[in-house]
Amino acid sequence: MIGKLKQNLLVACLVISSVTVFYLGRHAMECHHRFEERSQPGGILPLSALGGSMRTTLRTGQNLSTPFVYNKDMPLIFIGGVPRSGTTLMRAMLDAHPEVRCGEETRVIPRILAMKQMWSRSGREKMRLDEAGVTDEVLDAAMQAFLLEIIVKHGEPANFLCNKDPFALKSLSYLAKIFPRAKFVLMIRDGRASVHSMISRKVTIAGFDLGSYRDCLTKWNRAIETMYTQCLEASDKCLPMHYEQLVLHPEKWMRSLLKFLDIPWNDAVLHHEELIGKAGGVSLSKVERSTDQVIKPVNVEALSKWVGKIPADVVRDMAVVAPMLSRLGYDPHANPPNYGRPDPKVLDNTRRIQKSAERPHPS
Repeated sequence: MIGKLKQNLLVACLVISSVTVFYLGRHAMECHHRFEERSQPGGILPLSALGGSMRTTLRTGQNLSTPFVYNKDMPLIFIGGVPRSGTTLMRAMLDAHPEVRCGEETRVIPRILAMKQMWSRSGREKMRLDEAGVTDEVLDAAMQAFLLEIIVKHGEPANFLCNKDPFALKSLSYLAKIFPRAKFVLMIRDGRASVHSMISRKVTIAGFDLGSYRDCLTKWNRAIETMYTQCLEASDKCLPMHYEQLVLHPEKWMRSLLKFLDIPWNDAVLHHEELIGKAGGVSLSKVERSTDQVIKPVNVEALSKWVGKIPADVVRDMAVVAPMLSRLGYDPHANPPNYGRPDPKVLDNTRRIQKSAERPHPS
């Protein structure tokens, strides 16, 4: 009797679930058609048609009656690189510009891109998707829509929207394909410094063994090679930016970057720390590990912290463990390295920070 009752309950649950899925699917299709009907000429969707709010922003200066429109052909900016390579500093400096909005890491964008990459690499999976009518064209359109919604709606509107998820640039070639007007900034840092930073600050990164400098340097080498190769292949759309040169000579490299991005110069990019937490300024996440560093002005404190911290056997084998160091212009045998002399303003910033750290704090 009890078994019969359980069976009936199971059947009832299955029926209810099926009906729910049916109506949800139907509702989604109706919404899709309504969105298409409300689309503007050329396929540009107003924020209002997608449930977004229209509001005046300090970045765009739009008024309440003007919808913020966006589509796949807008000039998006993607910032990436191996974690602990200056991606947060770069996005904070860009965020300080009144016409740019980057915002915090979304975390979902590199994950959905990795899933798409996995589907494409598996011949069997691709065959099954094609048989189901889920072709590359269908997936590309879905990826465009998903990524664009995340980038647009996780922050306020701006003339130039920017995404900073470090490992998203592992899919640089694919992003360049689905967003034809996008540009990319690949942050490059001495791998020894990146690895020391992730280990000393205990920054968990999938696949990296934080108990082993050798393992982390090997993984760093593999990741930066993947991104750098794609950046070179899309050289008209991708700018490699060395973290060391950015902090040594911020004005020179920010001018080069803004010119590359076709964004007018604004001195605010050299003073990002003054705009943190302000309306239309730089929004920082409470959980990102770089937040405590980018609240400071550009300085050289972190450049050589790794010297003397890497095990001797790894230092000895550095050229073999991380051959990308040489390819990127770093001397794998230099301990400490000579990255160059900082601009006077950067030296002043660094001295000010060091003096502040030396002062006793009131208890």
